[in-house]
Amino acid sequence: MSRKLTHLLGSQRLVVYTGGLVLATMATALTALYVSGKPEAPLVVIALAGVAAAAERGSIRIDSTMEQSISLLPTLFAAVLFGPVEGLLVGAASNLGDLQRPYMKWAVYTATRGLGGAAAGASAAWAAGLTGTPLGDLVLATACGGLAIIICDVGFSVLTYKVKHHGSAVDVLRAALPVVAPVVPLWMPLVALLAFSYKQVSPWTLLLFSLPAFAAHRSYVLYQEQRRLTADLRTANDQLEAANLSFATALVATLDARDRYTAGHSAAVAIYSRDIAKRMELDEERQRRAYVTGLVHDIGKIGLAAGLLEKPGALTLEERRQMQEHSVIGERILSKVNTYPEVAEVVRHHHERVDGTGYPDGLCSEEIPLLARIIAVADAYNAMTSDRPYRDAMPSRVARLRLAQAVESQFDTTVVAAFEAILAGADERYRMGQTEDFRIMDSRSLPLLATHAA
Repeated sequence: MSRKLTHLLGSQRLVVYTGGLVLATMATALTALYVSGKPEAPLVVIALAGVAAAAERGSIRIDSTMEQSISLLPTLFAAVLFGPVEGLLVGAASNLGDLQRPYMKWAVYTATRGLGGAAAGASAAWAAGLTGTPLGDLVLATACGGLAIIICDVGFSVLTYKVKHHGSAVDVLRAALPVVAPVVPLWMPLVALLAFSYKQVSPWTLLLFSLPAFAAHRSYVLYQEQRRLTADLRTANDQLEAANLSFATALVATLDARDRYTAGHSAAVAIYSRDIAKRMELDEERQRRAYVTGLVHDIGKIGLAAGLLEKPGALTLEERRQMQEHSVIGERILSKVNTYPEVAEVVRHHHERVDGTGYPDGLCSEEIPLLARIIAVADAYNAMTSDRPYRDAMPSRVARLRLAQAVESQFDTTVVAAFEAILAGADERYRMGQTEDFRIMDSRSLPLLATHAA
């Protein structure tokens, strides 16, 4: 079926649906008038209709398909206090201030709000007199009316979505229920109290209680809006983190393609660094940063002279000096990325030593960023347990011994102790960087709580 034909059929369904709703609303209004007679307290009903219209104009968008307002509160109050005719009039009037294109949408929501108000009024009228006490009757009537209006509101939202989009409306139902369900226990005591005060004390008490009632619900709607914004921000942060990781992975892939002997080294340092940070009980953000920094710690080697990385034998003094420039080059590259300023700083200092004899700045002890001290241990260990063109990989026990011998001179004692605790509880494949995670440099490697260490 062509897209044009599908759109045409969808428009025809919507016209039929809208017409059916309008006719149903008119029939309901006539039936209610015949049964109940003319509306009571017309001035109060007009005032409630005005409040409902103003409230609907101040609705807050919850997501792309749903808005939340306090217009159902005066509708429910009118339905409980007076009956289905008044509930229908106030419910339908809530959309008067929102008359604009597309008019069919306006007609749909006007009709459904009117039908919801009538259903609430009928349910409240049915419950009246069942308890034998004025307050009990109002509480029960409010509960029944509130339940009816919520069922109608959610039900018509789902039905309207299905008619318009000709598909499953499960997502709308899932989105609507968490928003609407907590409203019921919030509204019902307020409406019952308003109705009781109106009947038993004075109609003027409506002014005394209505403003706090509306303020309380407005606060709830704003809370829902804040929750949505928080969720959107979390999603945006996750997307940004994924983009950062993809960027880091691309950089490391470039480096690995150049130096086949150290291919996979960056992924191993990233995993070891993340696990050390977790063992040291750093927060999740610093664990994530340790991973990303470990991934890009050697990226400055891209800027080294051709042939230097691939040289099979020992480096000369001048070549060693050039090699040491890679940490500064790495900082220079990463400092251009807005989200990587702290990563760039750690990359600059990951070859500093706690005794102050490292490079490039000769920092010592606590002057060295903690993540740089973590990267230094993970980097050295993986280098020792990996094959190099000038030597074979060391056994893990020998590399662990070398780390222990270099504490308080090259490495931070606390970091080495945390890494040793990880290695002591891990299997040999983890110790040698041979598990599946060490060969994958993408978002599957990122989960912060996953580790092969015990």
